[in-house]
Amino acid sequence: MSNGTLTRKLGFWSALAIAVGTTIGSGIFVSSGDVAKAAGTPSISIPILAWIIGGVIAIPQVMVLAELSTAYPQNGSGYVYLNKAGWRPLAFSYGWATFWALDPPSISIMALAIVSYLATFFPFFSGVAGKLLGIAIILLITSIHYRSVKEGGLFQVIITAIKIIPFLIVIVLGIMYMNPDNFAYTPGPGAQKSSLIGGVSATTWAYTGMAAICFMAGEFKNPGKILPRALISSVFIVLALYTLLAVCVIGLMPFEELINSNAAVSEAVKYIPGLSDIASSFVAITAIIVILGSLSSCIMFQPRLEYAMAKDGLFFQRFARVHPKYETPSFSIIVQVTYACILVCFSNLTVLLGYFTLIQLVINIMDFAAVYKCRKRDDYNPIYRMPMWRLTTVLAILGASWLAWGTFTWAPIQGVIAALIVIVTGLPVYYYWERKYGSKKNNDSDIVA
Repeated sequence: MSNGTLTRKLGFWSALAIAVGTTIGSGIFVSSGDVAKAAGTPSISIPILAWIIGGVIAIPQVMVLAELSTAYPQNGSGYVYLNKAGWRPLAFSYGWATFWALDPPSISIMALAIVSYLATFFPFFSGVAGKLLGIAIILLITSIHYRSVKEGGLFQVIITAIKIIPFLIVIVLGIMYMNPDNFAYTPGPGAQKSSLIGGVSATTWAYTGMAAICFMAGEFKNPGKILPRALISSVFIVLALYTLLAVCVIGLMPFEELINSNAAVSEAVKYIPGLSDIASSFVAITAIIVILGSLSSCIMFQPRLEYAMAKDGLFFQRFARVHPKYETPSFSIIVQVTYACILVCFSNLTVLLGYFTLIQLVINIMDFAAVYKCRKRDDYNPIYRMPMWRLTTVLAILGASWLAWGTFTWAPIQGVIAALIVIVTGLPVYYYWERKYGSKKNNDSDIVA
Protein backbone atom coordinates (compact mmCIF):
# COMPACT_ATOMS: atom_id res chain seq x y z
CA MET A 1 0.00 0.00 0.00
CA SER A 2 1.13 3.54 -0.72
CA ASN A 3 2.11 5.89 2.08
CA GLY A 4 1.09 8.90 -0.01
CA THR A 5 4.33 9.19 -1.94
CA LEU A 6 5.72 7.99 -5.24
CA THR A 7 8.29 5.22 -5.00
CA ARG A 8 11.32 4.27 -7.08
CA LYS A 9 10.29 1.36 -9.31
CA LEU A 10 11.73 2.14 -12.75
CA GLY A 11 15.06 0.93 -14.14
CA PHE A 12 17.48 1.91 -16.87
CA TRP A 13 15.53 0.47 -19.81
CA SER A 14 12.40 2.36 -18.84
CA ALA A 15 14.42 5.57 -18.59
CA LEU A 16 16.02 5.01 -21.98
CA ALA A 17 12.66 4.12 -23.56
CA ILE A 18 11.03 7.28 -22.23
CA ALA A 19 13.90 9.48 -23.44
CA VAL A 20 14.13 7.91 -26.90
CA GLY A 21 10.38 7.38 -27.23
CA THR A 22 9.62 11.02 -26.47
CA THR A 23 12.29 12.33 -28.82
CA ILE A 24 11.51 10.28 -31.92
CA GLY A 25 8.14 11.58 -33.05
CA SER A 26 6.22 12.27 -36.21
CA GLY A 27 8.48 15.15 -37.22
CA ILE A 28 11.14 12.81 -38.57
CA PHE A 29 8.84 11.90 -41.46
CA VAL A 30 9.06 15.40 -42.91
CA SER A 31 12.23 16.83 -41.37
CA SER A 32 14.63 15.14 -43.80
CA GLY A 33 13.31 17.27 -46.61
CA ASP A 34 13.25 20.40 -44.46
CA VAL A 35 16.86 19.90 -43.40
CA ALA A 36 17.99 19.35 -46.99
CA LYS A 37 16.15 22.45 -48.13
CA ALA A 38 17.49 24.57 -45.28
CA ALA A 39 21.05 23.31 -45.80
CA GLY A 40 21.05 24.19 -49.50
CA THR A 41 22.07 22.15 -52.50
CA PRO A 42 25.74 22.68 -53.43
CA SER A 43 26.98 19.81 -51.25
CA ILE A 44 25.16 16.59 -50.47
CA SER A 45 27.30 16.13 -47.36
CA ILE A 46 25.94 19.26 -45.69
CA PRO A 47 22.47 17.88 -44.81
CA ILE A 48 24.11 14.78 -43.32
CA LEU A 49 26.58 16.91 -41.39
CA ALA A 50 23.68 19.04 -40.17
CA TRP A 51 22.07 16.01 -38.53
CA ILE A 52 25.34 15.10 -36.84
CA ILE A 53 25.94 18.61 -35.52
CA GLY A 54 22.32 18.87 -34.38
CA GLY A 55 22.85 15.80 -32.20
CA VAL A 56 26.20 17.04 -30.90
CA ILE A 57 24.56 20.30 -29.80
CA ALA A 58 22.16 18.30 -27.63
CA ILE A 59 25.00 16.55 -25.76
CA PRO A 60 25.96 19.44 -23.43
CA GLN A 61 22.28 20.06 -22.71
CA VAL A 62 21.68 16.53 -21.46
CA MET A 63 24.93 16.69 -19.49
CA VAL A 64 23.66 19.73 -17.60
CA LEU A 65 20.36 17.98 -16.96
CA ALA A 66 22.19 14.83 -15.86
CA GLU A 67 24.07 16.77 -13.20
CA LEU A 68 21.02 18.66 -11.97
CA SER A 69 18.84 15.54 -11.89
CA THR A 70 21.38 13.59 -9.83
CA ALA A 71 21.78 16.53 -7.46
CA TYR A 72 18.02 16.73 -6.99
CA PRO A 73 16.53 13.35 -8.00
CA GLN A 74 12.97 14.54 -7.54
CA ASN A 75 9.96 14.64 -9.83
CA GLY A 76 9.43 17.95 -11.61
CA SER A 77 12.50 18.53 -13.81
CA GLY A 78 12.93 22.23 -14.63
CA TYR A 79 10.49 23.32 -11.95
CA VAL A 80 12.73 21.78 -9.28
CA TYR A 81 15.94 23.28 -10.67
CA LEU A 82 14.48 26.78 -11.04
CA ASN A 83 13.02 26.59 -7.55
CA LYS A 84 16.33 25.43 -6.07
CA ALA A 85 18.07 28.28 -7.88
CA GLY A 86 15.85 30.75 -6.03
CA TRP A 87 13.70 31.65 -9.02
CA ARG A 88 10.43 30.49 -7.50
CA PRO A 89 8.07 32.76 -9.52
CA LEU A 90 9.75 31.63 -12.73
CA ALA A 91 9.50 28.00 -11.62
CA PHE A 92 5.79 28.46 -11.09
CA SER A 93 5.36 30.18 -14.48
CA TYR A 94 7.09 27.19 -16.07
CA GLY A 95 4.56 24.77 -14.61
CA TRP A 96 1.59 27.08 -15.12
CA ALA A 97 2.23 27.55 -18.84
CA THR A 98 3.11 23.89 -19.30
CA PHE A 99 -0.14 22.67 -17.78
CA TRP A 100 -2.55 25.01 -19.53
CA ALA A 101 -1.00 25.43 -22.96
CA LEU A 102 1.65 22.78 -23.65
CA ASP A 103 1.18 19.33 -22.13
CA PRO A 104 -2.54 18.53 -22.56
CA PRO A 105 -2.63 20.21 -26.01
CA SER A 106 0.34 18.10 -27.11
CA ILE A 107 -1.51 14.94 -26.02
CA SER A 108 -4.53 16.05 -28.03
CA ILE A 109 -2.49 16.81 -31.13
CA MET A 110 -0.77 13.43 -31.06
CA ALA A 111 -4.05 11.58 -30.58
CA LEU A 112 -5.58 13.39 -33.55
CA ALA A 113 -2.45 12.69 -35.62
CA ILE A 114 -2.84 8.96 -34.94
CA VAL A 115 -6.50 9.19 -36.01
CA SER A 116 -5.55 10.97 -39.23
CA TYR A 117 -3.22 8.12 -40.19
CA LEU A 118 -5.78 5.50 -39.20
CA ALA A 119 -8.33 7.27 -41.41
CA THR A 120 -6.20 6.38 -44.46
CA PHE A 121 -7.17 2.76 -43.80
CA PHE A 122 -10.60 3.37 -42.26
CA PRO A 123 -12.19 6.51 -43.78
CA PHE A 124 -15.04 6.18 -41.30
CA PHE A 125 -12.80 7.74 -38.65
CA SER A 126 -13.23 11.34 -39.66
CA GLY A 127 -15.23 14.13 -38.12
CA VAL A 128 -16.96 13.20 -34.87
CA ALA A 129 -16.04 9.52 -35.14
CA GLY A 130 -12.36 10.47 -35.42
CA LYS A 131 -12.53 12.70 -32.36
CA LEU A 132 -14.19 9.95 -30.35
CA LEU A 133 -11.48 7.53 -31.46
CA GLY A 134 -8.82 10.04 -30.42
CA ILE A 135 -10.38 10.27 -26.96
CA ALA A 136 -10.56 6.47 -26.75
CA ILE A 137 -6.85 6.17 -27.60
CA ILE A 138 -5.95 8.67 -24.88
CA LEU A 139 -8.06 6.84 -22.30
CA LEU A 140 -6.64 3.45 -23.26
CA ILE A 141 -3.03 4.57 -22.85
CA THR A 142 -3.94 6.43 -19.66
CA SER A 143 -5.38 3.27 -18.11
CA ILE A 144 -1.96 1.63 -18.38
CA HIS A 145 -0.05 4.48 -16.73
CA TYR A 146 -2.76 5.11 -14.13
CA ARG A 147 -2.70 1.57 -12.75
CA SER A 148 1.05 1.03 -12.48
CA VAL A 149 4.19 3.01 -13.14
CA LYS A 150 6.12 -0.26 -13.46
CA GLU A 151 3.74 -1.67 -16.07
CA GLY A 152 3.68 1.71 -17.77
CA GLY A 153 7.47 1.63 -17.96
CA LEU A 154 7.38 -1.87 -19.45
CA PHE A 155 4.83 -0.78 -22.04
CA GLN A 156 7.04 2.17 -22.92
CA VAL A 157 10.03 -0.12 -23.45
CA ILE A 158 7.99 -2.37 -25.74
CA ILE A 159 6.40 0.41 -27.81
CA THR A 160 9.74 2.23 -28.18
CA ALA A 161 11.46 -0.95 -29.41
CA ILE A 162 8.63 -1.52 -31.88
CA LYS A 163 8.71 2.06 -33.17
CA ILE A 164 12.42 1.81 -33.98
CA ILE A 165 12.03 -1.38 -36.04
CA PRO A 166 10.46 0.26 -39.15
CA PHE A 167 13.26 2.82 -39.25
CA LEU A 168 15.84 0.05 -39.07
CA ILE A 169 14.10 -1.69 -41.97
CA VAL A 170 14.31 1.48 -44.05
CA ILE A 171 17.97 1.96 -43.10
CA VAL A 172 19.02 -1.61 -43.92
CA LEU A 173 17.10 -1.75 -47.21
CA GLY A 174 18.07 1.82 -48.02
CA ILE A 175 21.76 0.98 -47.76
CA MET A 176 21.20 -2.06 -49.97
CA TYR A 177 19.29 -0.25 -52.72
CA MET A 178 20.53 3.33 -52.61
CA ASN A 179 21.84 4.94 -55.79
CA PRO A 180 25.43 6.21 -55.33
CA ASP A 181 24.86 8.74 -58.12
CA ASN A 182 22.50 10.63 -55.84
CA PHE A 183 25.46 11.63 -53.69
CA ALA A 184 27.16 13.24 -56.68
CA TYR A 185 24.42 15.77 -57.25
CA THR A 186 25.50 19.02 -58.91
CA PRO A 187 23.14 21.97 -58.52
CA GLY A 188 22.02 23.92 -61.51
CA PRO A 189 22.56 27.63 -62.08
CA GLY A 190 20.81 29.83 -59.57
CA ALA A 191 20.66 27.18 -56.85
CA GLN A 192 20.53 28.54 -53.34
CA LYS A 193 23.76 28.80 -51.40
CA SER A 194 24.74 26.20 -48.88
CA SER A 195 23.77 26.97 -45.29
CA LEU A 196 25.07 24.57 -42.68
CA ILE A 197 23.60 26.74 -39.95
CA GLY A 198 20.19 26.60 -41.60
CA GLY A 199 20.39 22.82 -41.83
CA VAL A 200 21.40 22.41 -38.19
CA SER A 201 18.61 24.72 -37.10
CA ALA A 202 16.10 22.58 -38.97
CA THR A 203 17.22 19.49 -37.02
CA THR A 204 16.93 21.05 -33.58
CA TRP A 205 13.30 20.14 -32.91
CA ALA A 206 13.97 16.53 -33.82
CA TYR A 207 16.42 16.26 -30.90
CA THR A 208 14.17 17.58 -28.15
CA GLY A 209 12.55 15.16 -25.73
CA MET A 210 15.37 13.44 -23.84
CA ALA A 211 14.70 15.57 -20.77
CA ALA A 212 11.36 13.81 -20.28
CA ILE A 213 12.93 11.39 -17.79
CA CYS A 214 13.90 14.27 -15.50
CA PHE A 215 10.21 14.83 -14.80
CA MET A 216 10.18 11.35 -13.23
CA ALA A 217 13.59 11.45 -11.54
CA GLY A 218 11.98 10.53 -8.23
CA GLU A 219 10.72 7.22 -9.57
CA PHE A 220 13.95 5.70 -10.90
CA LYS A 221 15.98 3.27 -8.86
CA ASN A 222 19.57 4.42 -8.38
CA PRO A 223 18.99 7.74 -10.22
CA GLY A 224 22.63 8.80 -9.88
CA LYS A 225 23.60 5.96 -12.20
CA ILE A 226 20.52 5.54 -14.37
CA LEU A 227 19.71 9.15 -15.31
CA PRO A 228 23.11 10.15 -16.76
CA ARG A 229 23.40 6.86 -18.65
CA ALA A 230 19.90 7.16 -20.10
CA LEU A 231 20.22 10.84 -21.02
CA ILE A 232 23.57 10.55 -22.75
CA SER A 233 22.80 7.18 -24.38
CA SER A 234 19.54 8.52 -25.80
CA VAL A 235 21.36 11.34 -27.59
CA PHE A 236 23.74 8.96 -29.34
CA ILE A 237 20.98 6.49 -30.23
CA VAL A 238 18.80 9.21 -31.77
CA LEU A 239 21.80 10.82 -33.48
CA ALA A 240 22.81 7.52 -35.10
CA LEU A 241 19.26 6.74 -36.17
CA TYR A 242 18.63 10.17 -37.69
CA THR A 243 21.98 10.32 -39.46
CA LEU A 244 21.66 6.85 -40.98
CA LEU A 245 18.10 7.62 -42.02
CA ALA A 246 19.25 10.87 -43.66
CA VAL A 247 21.97 9.01 -45.56
CA CYS A 248 19.43 6.46 -46.81
CA VAL A 249 16.85 9.04 -47.81
CA ILE A 250 19.46 11.00 -49.79
CA GLY A 251 20.79 7.81 -51.36
CA LEU A 252 17.34 6.58 -52.38
CA MET A 253 15.72 9.61 -53.97
CA PRO A 254 17.02 12.33 -56.31
CA PHE A 255 18.08 15.42 -54.40
CA GLU A 256 15.80 17.69 -56.45
CA GLU A 257 12.84 15.71 -55.15
CA LEU A 258 14.14 15.63 -51.61
CA ILE A 259 14.39 19.39 -51.17
CA ASN A 260 10.84 19.82 -52.45
CA SER A 261 9.36 16.98 -50.41
CA ASN A 262 6.97 17.37 -47.51
CA ALA A 263 7.07 13.63 -46.77
CA ALA A 264 10.64 12.63 -47.52
CA VAL A 265 10.68 9.26 -45.77
CA SER A 266 7.44 8.16 -47.41
CA GLU A 267 8.67 9.13 -50.87
CA ALA A 268 12.09 7.57 -50.29
CA VAL A 269 10.48 4.23 -49.38
CA LYS A 270 8.93 4.15 -52.86
CA TYR A 271 12.43 3.63 -54.27
CA ILE A 272 12.93 0.41 -52.25
CA PRO A 273 12.01 -2.77 -54.18
CA GLY A 274 9.34 -4.71 -52.33
CA LEU A 275 8.12 -1.66 -50.44
CA SER A 276 7.38 0.63 -53.37
CA ASP A 277 3.83 -0.66 -53.79
CA ILE A 278 3.01 -0.35 -50.11
CA ALA A 279 5.08 2.73 -49.29
CA SER A 280 2.13 4.86 -48.16
CA SER A 281 0.69 2.09 -45.98
CA PHE A 282 4.11 1.23 -44.55
CA VAL A 283 4.80 4.83 -43.55
CA ALA A 284 1.26 5.32 -42.19
CA ILE A 285 1.59 2.26 -39.94
CA THR A 286 5.05 3.39 -38.87
CA ALA A 287 3.72 6.85 -38.05
CA ILE A 288 0.91 5.39 -35.95
CA ILE A 289 3.38 3.34 -33.91
CA VAL A 290 5.85 6.21 -33.56
CA ILE A 291 3.25 8.74 -32.42
CA LEU A 292 1.65 6.18 -30.12
CA GLY A 293 5.00 5.76 -28.37
CA SER A 294 5.37 9.52 -27.94
CA LEU A 295 1.78 9.80 -26.70
CA SER A 296 2.37 7.08 -24.14
CA SER A 297 5.53 8.78 -22.91
CA CYS A 298 3.82 12.15 -22.53
CA ILE A 299 0.86 10.71 -20.62
CA MET A 300 3.37 8.99 -18.36
CA PHE A 301 5.74 11.83 -17.45
CA GLN A 302 3.76 15.04 -17.86
CA PRO A 303 1.50 14.73 -14.77
CA ARG A 304 4.60 14.49 -12.56
CA LEU A 305 5.30 18.21 -12.97
CA GLU A 306 2.01 19.35 -11.43
CA TYR A 307 2.35 16.65 -8.78
CA ALA A 308 5.71 18.16 -7.75
CA MET A 309 4.32 21.69 -7.75
CA ALA A 310 1.35 20.66 -5.61
CA LYS A 311 3.69 18.94 -3.13
CA ASP A 312 5.54 22.25 -2.91
CA GLY A 313 2.40 24.33 -2.34
CA LEU A 314 2.34 25.95 -5.77
CA PHE A 315 -0.52 24.11 -7.44
CA PHE A 316 -3.95 22.75 -6.60
CA GLN A 317 -3.34 20.48 -3.63
CA ARG A 318 -5.31 17.57 -5.03
CA PHE A 319 -2.65 17.14 -7.69
CA ALA A 320 -0.33 15.86 -4.96
CA ARG A 321 -2.55 12.86 -4.31
CA VAL A 322 -1.04 9.42 -4.81
CA HIS A 323 -3.31 6.45 -5.44
CA PRO A 324 -3.22 4.22 -2.32
CA LYS A 325 -3.04 1.04 -4.37
CA TYR A 326 -1.41 1.91 -7.69
CA GLU A 327 1.11 4.43 -6.29
CA THR A 328 0.70 6.83 -9.19
CA PRO A 329 -0.21 10.56 -9.18
CA SER A 330 -3.78 9.54 -9.98
CA PHE A 331 -5.54 12.90 -9.72
CA SER A 332 -2.92 14.70 -11.78
CA ILE A 333 -3.17 12.04 -14.48
CA ILE A 334 -6.97 12.16 -14.58
CA VAL A 335 -7.19 15.94 -14.80
CA GLN A 336 -4.58 16.26 -17.52
CA VAL A 337 -6.07 13.60 -19.78
CA THR A 338 -9.58 14.96 -19.16
CA TYR A 339 -8.38 18.38 -20.26
CA ALA A 340 -6.67 16.78 -23.27
CA CYS A 341 -9.85 14.93 -24.23
CA ILE A 342 -11.79 18.19 -24.11
CA LEU A 343 -9.20 19.83 -26.35
CA VAL A 344 -9.56 17.00 -28.88
CA CYS A 345 -12.92 18.51 -29.72
CA PHE A 346 -11.34 21.79 -30.78
CA SER A 347 -9.20 22.69 -33.77
CA ASN A 348 -6.11 24.88 -34.22
CA LEU A 349 -4.35 23.26 -31.27
CA THR A 350 -1.11 23.27 -33.22
CA VAL A 351 -1.28 27.07 -33.38
CA LEU A 352 -1.88 27.27 -29.64
CA LEU A 353 1.03 24.98 -28.94
CA GLY A 354 3.28 27.10 -31.15
CA TYR A 355 2.33 30.28 -29.30
CA PHE A 356 3.55 29.00 -25.96
CA THR A 357 6.57 27.08 -27.22
CA LEU A 358 8.79 30.17 -27.02
CA ILE A 359 8.03 30.54 -23.31
CA GLN A 360 9.11 27.00 -22.59
CA LEU A 361 12.29 27.44 -24.62
CA VAL A 362 13.25 30.58 -22.70
CA ILE A 363 12.61 28.81 -19.39
CA ASN A 364 14.69 25.87 -20.63
CA ILE A 365 17.57 28.31 -21.03
CA MET A 366 17.01 29.38 -17.43
CA ASP A 367 17.08 25.69 -16.44
CA PHE A 368 20.61 25.39 -17.76
CA ALA A 369 21.61 28.69 -16.16
CA ALA A 370 20.24 27.43 -12.84
CA VAL A 371 23.27 25.18 -12.43
CA TYR A 372 25.35 28.28 -11.61
CA LYS A 373 23.07 29.12 -8.67
CA CYS A 374 22.53 25.53 -7.57
CA ARG A 375 26.27 24.82 -7.36
CA LYS A 376 26.44 27.40 -4.58
CA ARG A 377 23.89 25.59 -2.41
CA ASP A 378 24.96 23.47 0.54
CA ASP A 379 22.66 20.64 -0.51
CA TYR A 380 24.10 20.41 -4.02
CA ASN A 381 25.81 17.01 -4.16
CA PRO A 382 25.31 15.54 -7.65
CA ILE A 383 26.49 12.00 -8.23
CA TYR A 384 27.26 12.87 -11.85
CA ARG A 385 29.29 15.98 -12.62
CA MET A 386 29.60 17.17 -16.18
CA PRO A 387 33.11 17.69 -17.57
CA MET A 388 34.28 21.32 -17.90
CA TRP A 389 31.00 22.41 -16.38
CA ARG A 390 31.26 26.10 -17.21
CA LEU A 391 31.98 25.49 -20.89
CA THR A 392 29.39 22.71 -21.08
CA THR A 393 26.74 24.94 -19.52
CA VAL A 394 27.54 27.81 -21.89
CA LEU A 395 27.24 25.47 -24.87
CA ALA A 396 23.92 24.18 -23.56
CA ILE A 397 22.60 27.73 -23.16
CA LEU A 398 23.81 28.77 -26.61
CA GLY A 399 22.16 25.74 -28.23
CA ALA A 400 18.83 26.42 -26.51
CA SER A 401 19.09 30.14 -27.30
CA TRP A 402 19.55 29.33 -30.97
CA LEU A 403 16.28 27.42 -31.03
CA ALA A 404 14.49 30.12 -29.02
CA TRP A 405 15.67 32.81 -31.42
CA GLY A 406 14.53 30.77 -34.40
CA THR A 407 11.10 30.34 -32.80
CA PHE A 408 10.89 34.06 -32.02
CA THR A 409 11.68 35.07 -35.59
CA TRP A 410 8.98 32.65 -36.76
CA ALA A 411 6.24 34.02 -34.48
CA PRO A 412 7.41 37.08 -32.51
CA ILE A 413 3.99 38.62 -31.88
CA GLN A 414 2.43 35.32 -30.87
CA GLY A 415 5.30 34.60 -28.49
CA VAL A 416 4.91 37.97 -26.77
CA ILE A 417 1.14 37.53 -26.49
CA ALA A 418 1.60 34.09 -24.95
CA ALA A 419 4.13 35.47 -22.46
CA LEU A 420 1.71 38.19 -21.42
CA ILE A 421 -1.07 35.63 -20.95
CA VAL A 422 1.15 33.54 -18.69
CA ILE A 423 2.16 36.58 -16.62
CA VAL A 424 -1.33 38.07 -16.32
CA THR A 425 -2.99 34.79 -15.38
CA GLY A 426 -0.15 33.14 -13.51
CA LEU A 427 1.34 35.72 -11.18
CA PRO A 428 -1.86 36.47 -9.22
CA VAL A 429 -2.35 32.73 -8.70
CA TYR A 430 1.29 32.36 -7.66
CA TYR A 431 1.07 35.04 -4.98
CA TYR A 432 -2.23 33.62 -3.75
CA TRP A 433 -0.70 30.17 -3.24
CA GLU A 434 2.42 31.67 -1.69
CA ARG A 435 0.33 33.49 0.88
CA LYS A 436 -1.85 30.45 1.54
CA TYR A 437 0.76 27.72 1.74
CA GLY A 438 4.05 29.59 2.07
CA SER A 439 7.33 28.27 0.75
CA LYS A 440 6.86 24.64 1.70
CA LYS A 441 10.02 22.61 1.89
CA ASN A 442 9.86 19.74 -0.56
CA ASN A 443 13.37 18.39 -0.29
CA ASP A 444 12.72 14.78 -1.36
CA SER A 445 9.67 14.48 0.87
CA ASP A 446 7.76 13.23 -2.14
CA ILE A 447 10.20 10.40 -2.69
CA VAL A 448 10.63 7.03 -1.05
CA ALA A 449 14.08 5.60 -1.62
